[in-house]
Amino acid sequence: MTSSPHPLDHLVLPTVNIALARERLGKLGFTVASDARHPFGTENACVFFADKTYLEPLGVASQEQCEASVGEGNVFVARDQAYRFRIGDEGFSAIVFGTDDAVADDERFRVNTMSAGNMLDFARPMRMPDGSEVTAGFRLAFAADLRSPDFFTFCCQRINPLPADRGALERHANGVTGIARVAVSAPNPAAFRGFFEQVVDRPKISDHSFGLTIHAANTGIEVLTLEGMEAFYDLSLSGDDPGLRARAILFKTRDLSVTSSHLAANGVTYTRKNNRILAKPAPGQGALFAFEEIA
Repeated sequence: MTSSPHPLDHLVLPTVNIALARERLGKLGFTVASDARHPFGTENACVFFADKTYLEPLGVASQEQCEASVGEGNVFVARDQAYRFRIGDEGFSAIVFGTDDAVADDERFRVNTMSAGNMLDFARPMRMPDGSEVTAGFRLAFAADLRSPDFFTFCCQRINPLPADRGALERHANGVTGIARVAVSAPNPAAFRGFFEQVVDRPKISDHSFGLTIHAANTGIEVLTLEGMEAFYDLSLSGDDPGLRARAILFKTRDLSVTSSHLAANGVTYTRKNNRILAKPAPGQGALFAFEEIA
């Protein structure tokens, strides 16, 4: 029986190359795991947090292998390739939720005509800080809204879980302990209420003057109007895109002075708004990164 509502698992951040993402994320104060390659042509170098969420900077290791994977029906690669074609090689393409029954999620998506395609099962090796190597297995069920070609989501089931002790990878010089909120823009957030109800599987949803907050098991997904994105994240957006677009990530930090000192020492430009530090999107970063002192 899968848990409801689902928890946030990780966020997918396409990048032009993993080395650039590693450099930028390091300057921002994050500990970045070793590079890992998928069996279908993409690669990543993840940032893991103590709250068991993580970031997945995603690069293309082999364009030829990616194109072959798309031809074989690989939804993950197909959506990444489409995002890069339409938006570019830097950005924020997907929000991923954890599940213990991806098959049930896939069936729910199909019944509600929101499946993005066939499920994907795969495994990949991961190198730990002590030099040991483990094999992680995953089963993915994809969902998308046809009105939003530049955003998708999926539920991720761990078939062969990663080791529970990732302590060395979960400690970050900027003091970040996890993800508090994820912000998605839409001129009319209410139009996507039903989509998120199905993806997160019966979450509590709060309405407010700037949109919706979908309460996943461990964090909030904010679907904000353009005015809301500017009010909360100081992001000025055009109204040309009526669909969903992932825009910003709010991180929890133990001490905001530690975060600001680290950013300043590394020459990272930032602003302050509403008791938050804001670092605008940059090559290797993909999204706006916000930091707030949250216990």
